[in-house]
Formats: sequence, C-alpha cells, structure tokens
Amino acid sequence: MLGRSRTWAVALLAAVFLAGGAAGWALGKRGAGGGPRPGGGPDAIAAYLGRRLDLTQVQRESVRAVFARHHAEMQSIWGGVRPRLDSLRAAVRTEVNAQLTPEQRTRYARLLADLEHQHDERPRRDTTSPKPGQH
Repeated sequence: MLGRSRTWAVALLAAVFLAGGAAGWALGKRGAGGGPRPGGGPDAIAAYLGRRLDLTQVQRESVRAVFARHHAEMQSIWGGVRPRLDSLRAAVRTEVNAQLTPEQRTRYARLLADLEHQHDERPRRDTTSPKPGQH
C-alpha cells in the first residue's frame, strides 16, 4: 500500500511539474516563433495581433490602447506570480529528485534540459490560420 501511495505521489509531483513548466513556458517565453515578446509592451502586442488578425489601423490603435490601460496591472500581477511559479517548480524538482536513484537523477536532469531546449527551439504553431486543406 505504501509503495502504491509513493507511486501516486511521484506521479502527482511530475504532473504538477509539467503543468508548472507548461504554464511558465507559455507565459514567459512567447517570443519564440513570432509571438509578442515578454515585456514588449502594448505596441508589440498590438502589432502582433494586427498581423495575426488582419486588424485595421483603427482597430490596432484601439487594441493598443486597451493593452496600454492594463499594462501596469498585468506586469504587477506577473511580477508576483513568476517568483512563486519558479519556486514551486524548484520544489517539485527537488522532491522528484529525492525519489530517484543517482542514475535516474542524471537522466532526469538531462530530460529537463532537453525539454527546455526543445521548447526554446520549437517554432510557434499558428493556431489562428487553417491548416493546409482546411477552410
């Protein structure tokens, strides 16, 4: 019974790690592949949406104004969330490492580095345009 609980605990920790990593990557590294860069501000976001959504100049200016109005608040919230997310990710990694053998720890570290590298190198998928052959 204890072995089964330990397996579930490790699985849960891995799921939390992956969810945290995915959220961190999605929020913190949008710049890879043509999205607006973090910290790019309202101009960068409006330009990105303008290209992706074929906004008119009036729409682009209106969208930019919306982001400009809320920019400071969004930065403040992200500033509070990012350290917590990084801290949780580090705690999860530490707890997962405690469950592993030395050889598994080495492989786990390599796996995490590979995943980070793959994410940094992966082109962003365009989810707003239809795939070839779709309408």
